[in-house]
Order: sequence, then C-alpha cells, then structure tokens
Amino acid sequence: MTRALADRYGRVATDLRVSLTDRCNLRCSYCMPAEGLEWLPDESVLTDAEIVRLIDIGVHQLGIREVRFTGGEPLVRRGLVDIVAGTRAVSPDLEISMTTNALGLARTAHALKAAGMDRVNVSLDSVRPESFHAVTRRDRLHDVVDGLAAAAEAGLGPIKINAVLLRGLNDEEAPELLRWCLDRDYQLRFIEQMPLDAQHGWSRMEMVTADEIFASLEKEFVLTPATEPRGSAPAELFLVDGGPATVGVIASVTRPFCGDCDRVRLTADGQVRNCLFAREESDLRGALRAGATDEEIADRWVAAMTTKRPGHGIDDPTFLQPDRPMSAIGG
Repeated sequence: MTRALADRYGRVATDLRVSLTDRCNLRCSYCMPAEGLEWLPDESVLTDAEIVRLIDIGVHQLGIREVRFTGGEPLVRRGLVDIVAGTRAVSPDLEISMTTNALGLARTAHALKAAGMDRVNVSLDSVRPESFHAVTRRDRLHDVVDGLAAAAEAGLGPIKINAVLLRGLNDEEAPELLRWCLDRDYQLRFIEQMPLDAQHGWSRMEMVTADEIFASLEKEFVLTPATEPRGSAPAELFLVDGGPATVGVIASVTRPFCGDCDRVRLTADGQVRNCLFAREESDLRGALRAGATDEEIADRWVAAMTTKRPGHGIDDPTFLQPDRPMSAIGG
C-alpha cells in the first residue's frame, strides 16, 4: 500500500533530491571557502545499495515520482552510473535527473543516458572565462562547455542551466548568458542567492534580486509570462521575445513558493530533510544499518514530513541559517 509523504499543511512530496556526496571539484564563492571543507567520513556516506534501497522505498511505498541526484558534485561519486542503473530498475516510469557542474560530463554523458538518466541541470554562472574563474576559483569553463555538448549529444535533455548572479562579479552578465543559452537550445534559470554558504556570509543587501534580474534582461529582451501552469515548479517562466524559448527565475528569497513545495531531500549520510532550510533532520541510515524493515523505514520517513514548516522563514527576524551548507545538504 502506498502512503503519501504529506505534511500538516496539505503538501505532498513526490520529488526526491538525493545527495550522493558532499565533495565538489569547484569552490564557488557562494557555497564554500577557497580551501574547501572537511568532508564527511567515508563510512558515514550511504553505499550504492543503500541509496537504491531508500529510493525503492520512496517510490513503492511513499509515492515518489521524480528523483534528482545532487551533491556536492554527483559526478565525483564513483558509483554514479551504477546508482542510476539501479534507480532505473526500481521503476521504468520514474523521472531521473541530476544537478551537476558538468566537469567530467563529457566522459560520462552517454553512459548515464544508457543507465537510465533522463536529463541534467547544469550550474553555470558565467560564460566569460574570467568571471567563471572569479566565481568558481577554477579555470574550467571549457570543461563545462564540453560537458554540456556531450549531454546534448547523448540526449540528456531538455538541458537546463542554473545561474546565480553575484554583485560585483557577474551581475551584469544576465543578457549575455541568456543569449548564449538561446543559441544552444539550453533552458536558463536564474536563482536568487540563498543563505546556504558554508561561510555564513550571505547578505540580503548584497543579493541580486529577481527584480534586478528582470530589469537587466528587459534591456535586451521582451519578457511575457508563460501561459503554462507553474504548479510546484520553483521557476517562474517567461517567454523570450514571444517564445517559444523561455527563461526562468527562481526567486526563493523575494518571491517564496513554499506553499506549493513537493520536494524532500536525502543527504549523502542518510538524513531526511523536509526543507532545504530545515534545522532538523531524521536519520534513515541508522535504522537501515540496524536492520529495519522497509516498512519501518517508511514509517520514519512519513514521520519526518510532519514537522515541515509552512515556509523557510528567511524573512522572519528569528531565521537561522542551516548548520549544513548547500554542498552537504544537496540542492
């Protein structure tokens, strides 16, 4: 019997984000310090088989319909292709995607497609080498471009690009990035910078807002609201110059969409997070390794959803940033 991952406010989670690792091969300034972080110990990270088992429970007992692999950077997970294949074996109808920085995607895109992955979201904040280096602290833009091309060739589409604009670094590049994506048939989504950096240096005053993004884009493009229903999608979509191409803005801070959230997260060390900004987690790894049955694990998962708050509370004076940074939570 399938149960719903429902919270007290009528929302039902059907979209599972699975972090495969907290490690990353970039050092984006809005995520982690230049020297990196202290990574999770290997023994605390879920094994390939444990990940697939939890996904199986989510799909067959709790109504999960979409799985997105995240990190850190999922491509640094050695068993990624096997995990994707195991997930595809769970259900032929499951939508399987990945959020990645695309470093190494040129080598793995075809194998991931063959294993059962449907599409990829790629984080790319600038197509200028100097700006890319300033944001990521790595000179790897060419690898990202090659990875995107390989993903398109392999059929991992539609390919979506996630971009964060940072004041003083790339905040003037929105039209240029949109033009670049339009020329390659990539779907661009701008994301407001969120308070999820390891340094806890996020500032609302420094954040580039959705209104600023729109103002920048409208200097070169005509944007009209898309007619398709938004549903639970985080991006607010706009037709570009009459369409059919679109651009999206994910305004998590200034235009929150918590009331339509259908997501739940599983960290690389087996903790359920019912919200990206949750300060509490529920341990599934411990139960799994102690010999709990699928039903017992499902019970824990259902219980974890009941404490989900109505919103992330960033505007609340009592808001506290999660202890874990984005790289350890999974996007």
